[in-house]
Amino acid sequence: MKRLTGSARFPLFILMLNLFIALLGQGMVIPILPDYLKQFNAAGTAAGYLVAAFGAAQFLFSPIGGQLSDRWGRKKLMMSGLFLTVLSDLMFAVSTTLPLLYIARFIGGIGLGLMVPANMAYVADITTPDTRAKGMGYLGAAMNLGMVLGPGLGGLIAELGIRVPYYFASGLGFAAVLLTFLMPETLQRGQHPAADQRRGRKPLLKKLTHSFRLPYVRYLLLVLVMTFGLVNYETVYALFVQQKYGFKAAQISIIITVGALIGIMIQLWLLDRIIKRIGETRLIRLSLVLTAAALLLMLIKVNFIYLLSVSALFFAFNAFLRPTVSSLIANASGDRQGYAAGLNTTYTSLGSILGPLLAGNLFDKQIHLPYILGAVILLSALTLTWNTSHSDQERMTAHER
Repeated sequence: MKRLTGSARFPLFILMLNLFIALLGQGMVIPILPDYLKQFNAAGTAAGYLVAAFGAAQFLFSPIGGQLSDRWGRKKLMMSGLFLTVLSDLMFAVSTTLPLLYIARFIGGIGLGLMVPANMAYVADITTPDTRAKGMGYLGAAMNLGMVLGPGLGGLIAELGIRVPYYFASGLGFAAVLLTFLMPETLQRGQHPAADQRRGRKPLLKKLTHSFRLPYVRYLLLVLVMTFGLVNYETVYALFVQQKYGFKAAQISIIITVGALIGIMIQLWLLDRIIKRIGETRLIRLSLVLTAAALLLMLIKVNFIYLLSVSALFFAFNAFLRPTVSSLIANASGDRQGYAAGLNTTYTSLGSILGPLLAGNLFDKQIHLPYILGAVILLSALTLTWNTSHSDQERMTAHER
């Protein structure tokens, strides 16, 4: 894999900052969620609905984000999405009822649904096929970093008040909006033909139906599965650890922070090397098996160090999945990077809806069930990697063009 060019580095840094800030607010929720929900006399099911509301909004609006980024440009969509995440954090900070929390989460999901496909399309614009996996890896690392620092900052800032972290996140989000304003637009007017724009106007259901005729649909389904596994894991994690181990928010923050930091280091320094050594398909297979194994190992109660190690295993191999699959999708999409990125985010959102809904409800029945189901689904996704190879990827790219 080649190095990113100098002209791509500054825009990529801003894109990483955008996603970092947007995900920071989401990460703050995790360690304080049990105590936060106690204010509303709620538990696992409510936690699932909160995460699902976010995913539902992403599901509905990410195709629009991808379509509009192809039509109006990446920059406008990124700024709009960031502004909505700011509004979401502010609403979450002042809400006094569960319905208002759901609305706040839904607005935040709209924001991410608009900005993520635009960010991914922007990366595809400023990279080559040789450097695209690296660029997508950096985006994934920024998102993970937000989720990493979010719990630590959330637990720390919550000492000033359990709602204070959301005011903090909204302030950072506004700063990111201003920084994004300084970025150049990468999409020139008239770059995409009118036929692409007409095809982008299909209703959501038709887009999903059409996606099953795309050569890279198996990778979209992999996005759905790996998102289900991650969100299933995260939705009830704090509740699970608190009930099984009796750990407090500070200990939960340490576990999540260390595990996700390992994931970030892998994306920044190991992803390219391992793809080069074993290839995308083998890396995806290995990651699916080991993330599923980590979910099952969660069921065994040992001690703090054991739980920290299992969480690190999950984050490490989950960190390989998203940038690898996203790179394959981008490479196979030809000149429709925004459209493909929108579908990528749509399938991510589907996983973000189904994962928390099932996890929250299953958790209230038996706390082990969410992790057993997640492991089964991740292992079943191995069937999606059959008959895939580098040459198959090149054939798909040629077909799309």
